[in-house]
Amino acid sequence: MTTGSSVTDSSSPNPARPEQGEMPFAVVMGKAITELPKDLYIPPQALEVFLEAFEGPLDLLLYLIRRQNLDILEIDVSEITEQYMRYVELMDALQFELAAEYLLMAAMLAEIKSRMLLPRSEMVDDEEEDPRAQLIRRLQEYERYKKAAEEIDELPRLGRDTWAGSAEPPDLERARPHPEVEMRELLLALSEVLRRADMFESHHIQREALSTRERMSEVLERLVGRQFVPFVSLFSEREGRLGVVVTFLAVLELIKESLVEIVQTESFGPIHVKARVE
Repeated sequence: MTTGSSVTDSSSPNPARPEQGEMPFAVVMGKAITELPKDLYIPPQALEVFLEAFEGPLDLLLYLIRRQNLDILEIDVSEITEQYMRYVELMDALQFELAAEYLLMAAMLAEIKSRMLLPRSEMVDDEEEDPRAQLIRRLQEYERYKKAAEEIDELPRLGRDTWAGSAEPPDLERARPHPEVEMRELLLALSEVLRRADMFESHHIQREALSTRERMSEVLERLVGRQFVPFVSLFSEREGRLGVVVTFLAVLELIKESLVEIVQTESFGPIHVKARVE
């Protein structure tokens, strides 16, 4: 059995711990262990210790002490400390967190063994709790946190497993349907135009005859190349009531022939006229 002090650098190309079945994972009191416990997890770059009573991962050593399969008095804690210091020197900076965990384990072993070696009176023996029981509780708590950390690490992580989308969403243009224009509203607009037209009929003069067909052509010319034209802007109050009526009939005829359409941006809003585009 090896009694010297050495540290295994498992990050080298040829790992010191071979696959199961080729050689034992550890040696305890001269007995080879070829199969690890199912409830024990050992990190890939675990600290390997080489003592007279034990050779193998420090995680397995603490596991056996907790299960009372190995007496802590058989363990040379000072040798573990020396090997730990060399382990820290060999570890990469990215694995320093793992080395810190082993420092806690080694400190716990040193504390428990020192308390076991100190002389105690019979009264103290009856009242004081076995320090190994405290070690077991600490190890159990350590394993709970370690397991929780492993489960958290397996969760999807932004920047490692998932990435935030960077594509810009397309601009969606929603078609806003215009409310239908009721005849009642169209007549109300006409009455307002007629009221203003009456203001220009203070005296009678002879006017030219107005043609509905000609007025239809005039309205279409005004609508060409324009999106929406206010309904009231098609009328000229200076033409009087007759001109207003002729223009109104021309608009109705254009609507009937599907040459124009009337729209409102909102209910009870201003009425607009637009030429239909085939």
